[in-house]
Amino acid sequence: MSNPPRNQSIFKLGRFSIAGCTPFTGLVFNDESVVALRALTSIAAVSAEARAAFRGDESMRDLLESWPHYLDALRKAIAGEGAAEAIKRSAVPLSALQIHAPVMPRQIFCTIANYHSGAIEAVLDKAAKTNDPASAKSVASAVLDACQHRVRHGEPYVASKLSSAVIGPYDPIPIPASALQVDWEVELGVVIGTGGYAIRREDAMRHVAAYTVVNDITARDLIARSDVPAMGTDWLKAKSGPGFLPVGPFLVPACEINDPYTLHMSLRLNGTTMQQECCRDMMFDIAAQIAHVSRHARLFPGDLICTGSPAGFGSHFGRFLRVGDVVEATVAGIGAQRNACIDTDIT
Repeated sequence: MSNPPRNQSIFKLGRFSIAGCTPFTGLVFNDESVVALRALTSIAAVSAEARAAFRGDESMRDLLESWPHYLDALRKAIAGEGAAEAIKRSAVPLSALQIHAPVMPRQIFCTIANYHSGAIEAVLDKAAKTNDPASAKSVASAVLDACQHRVRHGEPYVASKLSSAVIGPYDPIPIPASALQVDWEVELGVVIGTGGYAIRREDAMRHVAAYTVVNDITARDLIARSDVPAMGTDWLKAKSGPGFLPVGPFLVPACEINDPYTLHMSLRLNGTTMQQECCRDMMFDIAAQIAHVSRHARLFPGDLICTGSPAGFGSHFGRFLRVGDVVEATVAGIGAQRNACIDTDIT
């Protein structure tokens, strides 16, 4: 099988349903059609070896629990002579299906303040509010120096997020009445395949199963606790509200992405671009994040690491999500989300 074009996946995986039935795991072709994995067991053109690898009722969790085995089977399934075309003939249009979050992780970790552009923006915004006379150029240079010092001598800053925050890529985002500054954060999501504890940085990328799109919604005004200021940040209130993590639409196997740092992210609010950056702007790369998280928590298959978000937050524009907004988060080559913001009676 020939190598895929740079950052173009041969196949994607997702979770789908039709007419309210139980969700199934499926292969996605050209972002247009889907074939259920269970159908692979009955397609004659698929090699006997590949067909034997599937029971027919695998969930996404099943795949991730035995990722090397199933990834090999999937690649063999589409590599046989005439197999890909036969599989596509068994596919149904993506437009006929409901698309769910491709993975429901046990654990979610969010790396905070991990983009140079975001750090520069935050300092410039603060300087503008305090009438700091320093020029933008000198401030940006100082921030970049501080970022490099942090990368050399510091470590990632990671918060956890509850899995109950996960919604699908086209589900509505409830805006709680208790939050006035609900903000967006487009990010590259890293899905763990092989779990582990105290993973070495040089081994970390072998633990990545796939990449996806995430929007790490954060209520900025709920981060600090005025009643207990010495206790620091309250990430439970700020990050784990229902619908505060749209995920998907698809997973792209890591082996299909030649270089994740060349991927471009963008986010639009009501059609206007608010964020746009290349993943190469990360301070701590994916391997460093995995090594750091796994020093403090055991990682399991299907766990999700949200790797940080670039400049262009609502806090910069003084404009936060409100009922009626439509937010679109995209990672080129992986997929795009589109979520409408709705009212909620949660207070």
